[in-house]
Amino acid sequence: MNELQLAMPALMAGFWVTLKVLVLAIIGGLIIGTVLALMRLSGKKWLSVPAALYVNYFRSVPLLLVLLWFYFAVPMMYNWITGKYFSLDTAFTSCVVAFMVFEAAYFSEIVRAGIQSIGRGQVSAAYALGMTYKQTMQLIILPQAFRKMLPLVLQQCIILFQDTTLVFAIGLVDFFRASYVRGDLMGYLTPYILGAGLVYFVISLTASIGVNALKKRLRF
Repeated sequence: MNELQLAMPALMAGFWVTLKVLVLAIIGGLIIGTVLALMRLSGKKWLSVPAALYVNYFRSVPLLLVLLWFYFAVPMMYNWITGKYFSLDTAFTSCVVAFMVFEAAYFSEIVRAGIQSIGRGQVSAAYALGMTYKQTMQLIILPQAFRKMLPLVLQQCIILFQDTTLVFAIGLVDFFRASYVRGDLMGYLTPYILGAGLVYFVISLTASIGVNALKKRLRF
């Protein structure tokens, strides 16, 4: 018990890093994903084709590879654009960027499906009232679409939470890596890894139960 109490500050710091990566990746991924979905539904090839290529590409490559690419690419791109050395936390920044662009491909498909689930009659009615495309999307379509796709978005967030353990590969000290390092130092590697797995399991299971309850409440 004393050993666990000594390890708690490091574990909590790692968990805080995991949460920061998760939240930033969700926000950025949803914003980029929504833009990609609107591009694909725009009906203009110069917008829909690049968006489709983006989505299909990132859905066809392993997340671990994307993490490694951005881990090496982010400092190089920063230096190339600004002429200065990258002064921020390379591992943390590259992880956030990698998760954003990778998850955007999946969020894009969720958003696109949500928009397409709204009847075309509502779009026609909005145009009949004199609304522009932008106003129609902002005021009529997207609010309804986000409500419909909320359970799917939350389910993808649970998957993203589990995938954050991949940052272990580039040395970011998240909750899993903090557990691994602390367990290795104290000679209890297996119990610490199993304990970390239990934490991920409990959080993911609890979140999944909450999503299922939300589905029933929203009657999906």
